[in-house]
Amino acid sequence: MTGPQWFLLACFLVLAVSSRYRISQAFPRGADSLAASRGNAARAVLYSLTKAMLPWKKETAHRHPASYVLGVGYHAGVFLSFAWLILIFLGVSLPPLVDSISVALLGLAGLCGLALLIKRITTAKMRYFSNPDDYFSNILVTGFLALNAVSILYSPMIPVFFVYSGILFLYIPLGKLRHAIYFVTTRIYLGLFYGRRGVWPLRR
Repeated sequence: MTGPQWFLLACFLVLAVSSRYRISQAFPRGADSLAASRGNAARAVLYSLTKAMLPWKKETAHRHPASYVLGVGYHAGVFLSFAWLILIFLGVSLPPLVDSISVALLGLAGLCGLALLIKRITTAKMRYFSNPDDYFSNILVTGFLALNAVSILYSPMIPVFFVYSGILFLYIPLGKLRHAIYFVTTRIYLGLFYGRRGVWPLRR
């Protein structure tokens, strides 16, 4: 492997270890409840990871449909970029058509991120609640998407993409990007917590 690949791998291992530690600290220890179970926890976990994420199931997302759509597009691009990072790291080649479609989707996702950043900057209420990490995290991830698209079109940029991705891995546990660590585990815990009590999924 090349130097940038070793750097990326080392950063990923740091992320994996720190993620394992943070998750172990986040989950409660011991019995969650001494009461008898009244619901289907597995069904509630599935609900938590699927239907509960729809905008009309969330507290305020339905009030901001444009931001919701932008957020979905942005995060979908991040998932696509991580998939590409793995493929490029493993040296997997895909047909030119897939490359072109991926670049277009990454560009669209990057525009979604940029739009969210502009909204944060130009909206007084959001500026009030924002801190430097909110801006830096957006810029870092949007740069990740952009550099991924460039590396697909121009392979000499791949080492730079690896180094940049490694820096992103190191930053994830430090700032607001740590929600990438907690998201799935939190949704699972919510499903277990409310499903066991028989109150999730919501009953009509």
